[in-house]
Amino acid sequence: MKDLAGKVAFVTGAANGLGLAMARSFVGAGMKVVLADVEKDALAAAVASFDGANSEVHGIVVDVTDRDALAAAADEAEATFGAVHVLCNNAGVAAGGSLDAVSYDDWDWVMGVNVGGVINGIQTFIERIKKHGEGGHIVNTASMAGFMSAAGGIYAASKFAVVGLSESLRADMAPHNIGVSVLAPAFVATRIHEAERNRPDAFDNGEGAVLDEENASAVGSLIEAGIDPAIVGECVLDGVRNNQLYLFPHPEFKDALEARFDQVLGSMDQSKGNEDQLHLSQGAAHQMRGRNIRDTD
Repeated sequence: MKDLAGKVAFVTGAANGLGLAMARSFVGAGMKVVLADVEKDALAAAVASFDGANSEVHGIVVDVTDRDALAAAADEAEATFGAVHVLCNNAGVAAGGSLDAVSYDDWDWVMGVNVGGVINGIQTFIERIKKHGEGGHIVNTASMAGFMSAAGGIYAASKFAVVGLSESLRADMAPHNIGVSVLAPAFVATRIHEAERNRPDAFDNGEGAVLDEENASAVGSLIEAGIDPAIVGECVLDGVRNNQLYLFPHPEFKDALEARFDQVLGSMDQSKGNEDQLHLSQGAAHQMRGRNIRDTD
């Protein structure tokens, strides 16, 4: 979508951090932006920060795990600004701890927001975007943790899911002139390490994993020393304009990512099975590769 002026964007998790940065970049490009977030006071402050900036913004308090509320938010967005063109499924949370110490509540909360929230955003808006026929773009926020997992297994699992979902969605939406990007930042100066502040009581039975004080402090320091969210906002804006699939604001991770892929490829032993089965496998791989090439260039 080269011409974004006058178009409408709907951004979740927009009260601060990455979502607010995306909103600022979109406004700078002349877009009308709906800021959606579960934090009422922070959202009001975010909307107020645009006062006097000759911008059109609108805030909606919504929990992305609530499908009915998200549908109502979509209705409100359309009633306020008209058809939505750009959807940013950005809302996300994190829960630390070793996988042998986490609880079902930890899993349900993180997966519900990080994966379920993306699914709900897609289900809510995709037919609306297709219906107006003006094209559009969807940005799903994953993480470098969606390509390279280490500690924080629940978070990594959720972000790997978002990467796979986005790759499939891009192929499916290409015929409808709807682009798809997956954002994969590393350390950004946001409040993701304070995500517990928004954890619902229903997912807090006191049995979940909690990082010890030393590790929590180390993670917090890395995040606080991260890049300015504004850099990521501009990366997203550029990705939407140029229909890029992968958005990597941290190119310094290229070597580490290459090492992971080398390890994966090195583990794929040459097939020694039945020749017919081998040919079938090669044919399926060729078809998948062709689909990816057509729909992600």
